[in-house]
Amino acid sequence: MTTHTGAVLDSCRTGAEIAQQPDVWREVAALVAGQRDALDRFVTDALTDPRTEIVLTGAGTSSYIGELVASEVARHTGRTATAVPTTDVVASPATALPADRPVLLVSFARSGDSPESVAAVELADQVIPGTRHLVITCNAAGALGQRCADRADAYVLTLPEASNDAGFAMTSSFTGMALATLLAFGSGTDVAALATAAEAVRAVAEEAAAAVLALRPRRLVHLGSGALKGLAHESALKCLELTAGRVLALADTPMAFRHGPKSALDGTTVAVVYLSNDPYTRQYDVDLARELSTTLGAERVVVVDATGDADVPATTWSVPGVAGLPDAEWALPAVLFAQVLALAASLAEGLTPDNPFPGGEVNRVVQGVVIHPYTGPKGQ
Repeated sequence: MTTHTGAVLDSCRTGAEIAQQPDVWREVAALVAGQRDALDRFVTDALTDPRTEIVLTGAGTSSYIGELVASEVARHTGRTATAVPTTDVVASPATALPADRPVLLVSFARSGDSPESVAAVELADQVIPGTRHLVITCNAAGALGQRCADRADAYVLTLPEASNDAGFAMTSSFTGMALATLLAFGSGTDVAALATAAEAVRAVAEEAAAAVLALRPRRLVHLGSGALKGLAHESALKCLELTAGRVLALADTPMAFRHGPKSALDGTTVAVVYLSNDPYTRQYDVDLARELSTTLGAERVVVVDATGDADVPATTWSVPGVAGLPDAEWALPAVLFAQVLALAASLAEGLTPDNPFPGGEVNRVVQGVVIHPYTGPKGQ
């Protein structure tokens, strides 16, 4: 793996896991290519019934994978694809799952050992008999992978070992599973181009992060439309996790942000706006970025752009070589900016990024969840 980067990325395991992503993506592409025929057979069989809906599920970062890729999965399959967190499936299966039609449940899990991961599979089987399962995980030995490994109605796609981040925060695992999903559903993603773009981002991300942190932000707002809403959510979560909540991070869509969440803005805020590659959607992203530049000052607004022609009075972080790509694809190299910013903020707070919660208040694999027996909706 290529790990020579800079002071921030070389400072800890989490930094190395951020830096290695271009190489991990190449490994993921080779892995999926090697299983292409088997994956195609499974997906084709799972979608034989034209009523079948695809539900993309996971918890925390893994749920944001679904938000990021759902539109592309829907486009390539011609089916409805919906992101539903496992936390919703477990807490309210009767309303979270479409019980009136067949389902292909796509489960994302770094470790596969979160209690909700297995529970979501079991509840889907209970609520929708005949559910098919595509498990995309970084850990074949995890409870989820083991639960589904020998099922005729399931396919377990285990990513390369390097994707199973050992650090507290998901980085390689997030982008690796997102890429694997796009490839599994036949996106034809140009992985080589994305990896090259990520290497270019990696080369400048530390300097970009330093400029933002020089403003001493106590609040970071991340905004993105469509698929980029998933990117915004993941960007905010990385900051919250790695700074142990010391830097408050929020996420929303540019359009929704005006409807109340804008109240979070203050003199310590920096706003990051991801500009969509879709020309229509991009207009709304740009409108809000300009508004924020007036409200906060241009130095406190960052636009992350793939086209190179953002006309906004703000700092621009460019992702090269990805103009015209679907937002779900160019988001993968773009997230390196957010990951490096969160890592640098963690270090600036004097924290240990690999374990920002030494007291165990928050854990790498969630703890304290009790799975209660489910007997179906009242009156059933």
